[in-house]
Amino acid sequence: MAKEIVNRVAKSSLKTINLERYFPKEKISEFDLKDYLFKELILKEKDFRAALKVHDWVQYQDRVLCVYCSADAIVPIWAYILVASYAEPYAHRVVHGYPQDYIRSAMYESIRTQIDPEDYRDERVIIKGCSQKPVPNSAYVDLVTKLRPVAQSIMFGEACSTVPIFKRPRKIAMK
Repeated sequence: MAKEIVNRVAKSSLKTINLERYFPKEKISEFDLKDYLFKELILKEKDFRAALKVHDWVQYQDRVLCVYCSADAIVPIWAYILVASYAEPYAHRVVHGYPQDYIRSAMYESIRTQIDPEDYRDERVIIKGCSQKPVPNSAYVDLVTKLRPVAQSIMFGEACSTVPIFKRPRKIAMK
């Protein structure tokens, strides 16, 4: 008679958090000011304003638009502001920075507002390691710093093979 296979992980009291759930859902577009610089060095105001007037802003409809300059040039702040003023009627949100900066910021905000540490008080928590999306390292750090004060233990990885991150010392009963 064969023994019944028991899924001990499913029956355990472990709580698993998959940070992919907090990854931004909006589509992200990029606007690189480098493409509007003369010889990738200088921003000519008249030419820049003319280019922005004919730019297809509708392509950013309901997207997050990340505005940055990838060239090693000094770009006046008004250039970023001008792009934002043109994009605002179309974009879901306009941010200054690279897409990875936005993702990092959005994930921090999601962790901060959507995860209640009290849901994990005295619990054994696994932070899922494998993901299909590029979850930034900062999201893992943000989550651990939020849960460490309340969790019994925090592990990283999959239930079948975790790396211990934190374990609260047991309280010794005094006689």
